[in-house]
Amino acid sequence: MHPGHEIKAVYLCCVAVDFRKSINGLSVLVESLQLNPFGEGLYLFINRQRNKLKGLYWHRNGFCLWHKRLEEEKFAWPTLGETSTLTLSVQEFQWLLEGFDPWRNPPHKTLHYTSVS
Repeated sequence: MHPGHEIKAVYLCCVAVDFRKSINGLSVLVESLQLNPFGEGLYLFINRQRNKLKGLYWHRNGFCLWHKRLEEEKFAWPTLGETSTLTLSVQEFQWLLEGFDPWRNPPHKTLHYTSVS
């Protein structure tokens, strides 16, 4: 990503996308998902073989397109459930890039206690 650009939210498109699409096609796809491509989010897209990932985000005065290709592995990716998009935390996005499957091995639950006794 652009140095100094802070990601507020990560939106993952669950459906495989034609990777001939570039900034214009992907930004229209973001709008069709009822999301704001000019917001402070990162929008992630996967190809059919799940070895390429594109990220689209708005930075101050223009779109940025980020592309990662795996040479021998595949990205973990959720199956299409009730929704066509999922929201990830920045930590889950980092896990995804490192090859972990956040849907198979979610983190431990956060516990909230009010006292120790």
